[in-house]
Amino acid sequence: MLDIQLLRSDMEGVSKRRADRGCVLPVDEFQALESQRKAIQTETQELQAKRNALSKQIGQLKAKKEDATALMTEVNAQADRLKALEAGLEDVQQRLNDFLMQVPNVPHASVPAGKDADANQEERRVGEPRQFDFAAKDHVDIGEGLGLLDFETATKIARARFVLMKGSLARLHRALAQFMLDVHTQEHGYTEVYAPYLVNAESMRGTGQFPKFEDDQFAVTEDGLYLIPTAEVPVTNIVRGEILAGAQLPMKLVCHTPCFRREAGSYGKDTRGMIRQHQFDKVELVQIAHPSKSYELLDELTGHAETILKKLDLPYRVMTLCTGDMGFSAAKTYDIEVWLPAQNTYREISSCSNFEAFQARRMQARFRNDKNRPELVHTLNGSGLAVGRTLVAILENYQRSDGGVDIPAALQPYMGGAKVIERAA
Repeated sequence: MLDIQLLRSDMEGVSKRRADRGCVLPVDEFQALESQRKAIQTETQELQAKRNALSKQIGQLKAKKEDATALMTEVNAQADRLKALEAGLEDVQQRLNDFLMQVPNVPHASVPAGKDADANQEERRVGEPRQFDFAAKDHVDIGEGLGLLDFETATKIARARFVLMKGSLARLHRALAQFMLDVHTQEHGYTEVYAPYLVNAESMRGTGQFPKFEDDQFAVTEDGLYLIPTAEVPVTNIVRGEILAGAQLPMKLVCHTPCFRREAGSYGKDTRGMIRQHQFDKVELVQIAHPSKSYELLDELTGHAETILKKLDLPYRVMTLCTGDMGFSAAKTYDIEVWLPAQNTYREISSCSNFEAFQARRMQARFRNDKNRPELVHTLNGSGLAVGRTLVAILENYQRSDGGVDIPAALQPYMGGAKVIERAA
């Protein structure tokens, strides 16, 4: 959530950066609410001053044993008006809060302006795409050819956009998650977290999923709970309502969970295969940072996610998202895109974002600064990595002409020493 003081002091600047995101800030609505708030507060202050003066007069009259009935009647009438003003102010404040909940974060000054992904800025490429001496297949044909990837049965069990994995392919999927967790905890200094897969609405509001993306969530309505769209939600909410010691920053947390998304608005996109599923696994990196260090840590966190691809020897590139392609809560985002031979293009495998104080303000997540005063933390997260998409990348980049798939050297210890996946017997 934006700092309301930013809107009050720099409406023009916020409006411009929001326009860069392809949105129009409803300035008139905000100013109308602000006018109501100011009017109520002004009248409240005037009445309180008048009541104090009258109360003083009443005291003087009583001291003289004179009749103060008329003044007391006037004070009581003012008390009723003050109660009405208090209720009115509460209503306006709630409407201002609801307004702010709908306003996306302001992009950092370093974010390139643009209306869509075409304006994203490439930062670097790592690794060379493999050249095949045979016609490269996509991951669906490879997995089904191995007899280990089954979309038809998953659709029978659930519906479209689910997958059933079996045998060594299911083990490879599990191995990837374990490998990622080991790298991030043993080499990058993250603390592993096991978090709930169901969260309450307040947690969803805290990280910005609500109210903007409420339609994209799977809900357990009778219990008021929601299946998590990403481990970002439960892990970041660990600090909701907390005041941390400055020495606790940065907090570096990693969590492997399944993720659940309705994919509202994505119908017709990526309907084939595992790129866009209702259920998928991710290893999520979360950092709770000192505001002065958050952009340095964004680069660090992005590098941690890149390390996984380097160890798996998968070609990728890093993109800075432009203003029009950024997520609702982010101030700056780097997308990491892995090379998929069958599509002959790079596809997103991780988004690493700095939210600055946007989520922290919603959650009231703070730390004690050098002056021992509570100050909002900055929050960051990124996939380290999306497990299913990493599996897709391995299937396509490590495919063999005989239909098998070589297992990357880094994963072989997690696969009992196996070096190749072949068709199930």
